[in-house]
Amino acid sequence: MRMPIALIAAASAFALAAPAFAKTIPVPAGEDGQRRLQEALILAEPGDVVELGAGRFLLSDGLSLDVNGVTVRGSGMETTVLDFTGQQGAGEGLLVTSDQVTLRDFAVENPKGDGIKSKGADNIVYYRVRVTWTGGALTTNGAYGIYPVESKGVLIDGCKVSGASDAGIYVGQSEAITVRNSYAELNVAGIEIENSRYAEVTGNMVSRNTGGILVFDLPNLPKMGGGYVIVSGNLIVNNDTANFAPKGNIVAGVPRGTGVMVMANERVAVLRNHFDNNPTAQVMIVSYPNKFEDPRYNPTPRGVYLADNRYERGGDDPQLPGAAPLVAAFGGALPPVLWDGLGAAPEASGADDSRAWSLNLTVQGSGFEAAKPSPLTLKAPAAPSPPPPPMGAPAALKARIGA
Repeated sequence: MRMPIALIAAASAFALAAPAFAKTIPVPAGEDGQRRLQEALILAEPGDVVELGAGRFLLSDGLSLDVNGVTVRGSGMETTVLDFTGQQGAGEGLLVTSDQVTLRDFAVENPKGDGIKSKGADNIVYYRVRVTWTGGALTTNGAYGIYPVESKGVLIDGCKVSGASDAGIYVGQSEAITVRNSYAELNVAGIEIENSRYAEVTGNMVSRNTGGILVFDLPNLPKMGGGYVIVSGNLIVNNDTANFAPKGNIVAGVPRGTGVMVMANERVAVLRNHFDNNPTAQVMIVSYPNKFEDPRYNPTPRGVYLADNRYERGGDDPQLPGAAPLVAAFGGALPPVLWDGLGAAPEASGADDSRAWSLNLTVQGSGFEAAKPSPLTLKAPAAPSPPPPPMGAPAALKARIGA
């Protein structure tokens, strides 16, 4: 009897969508953990779960995963620890280069380079993952804690990162992104969205970083045109750690005490956040400060909008040249929103969000010495903005963790 064509097609689709022999590969902590864990990551097949036991894995080299559809799952971010203190090389702790991967419920400590990097890994989930440099804020720490780049579909949920010498949670050259319910402390940048589009950064706490949340667009990268970012419902407090980034890094120029910094992006909304004790500026909206030759690049911010944010202490100890008389002129604290005067002026709804000041710069690349500061009242948009494109990570990624 011949099988109907429709039935054959349905059976084939099911076989591709649901691996028939998906299995759990247990990897307990203990001796020879490096070999056993890397072997499990190599032998895993689509649909498999690499299950890390409770305890501490003492690792001497980085790990890698390049198989699609694998879940790496521990027993909790405080109970399953991948310890790279003895790492011999300078690379990342874990490198993922495959799609449809879920990383959850484990920790990475003291990698020599980045914590967990995923490159070109579409539809990746980081769930309840911790990356920590236990020695505190050191220039010798790795640059990035959680580091997805060149991806379409990124969900970072319930994670915790501390000690990164660049950004704790960094998403670069990607789209369809959600970073939520996570905690970033004692990094240079708590959370950074760079050269990326359609991103939501919501419900996070960023504290004790140099800068809380950065939304940047930089020149000379394969993917250009960052924008369409929503920063909403975050607790952005006490970001007062001295900048410990290595010299030459772009974030080395972020002043201590910056709450949110938007640089050279378009269509960025800063909504319903709670700001407190960010001593330089609660919100800073600026142009790219350096020379560049990339003809694709627009160095100025455009379409930045603020509404319904709550501002408490801040702007009372700005790390800006000659700030003391400026602070005195404003009555002891600068207004919550700083614009450098280049590009389109930000827009705002509500009295608090309209309180701003401008550097009144006239040329891209000019320094603070060219500033002519003055008070500024931000205006509400003249007309409603068109609805944004679909924002954030695909629903399927959230469903993967039952959310």
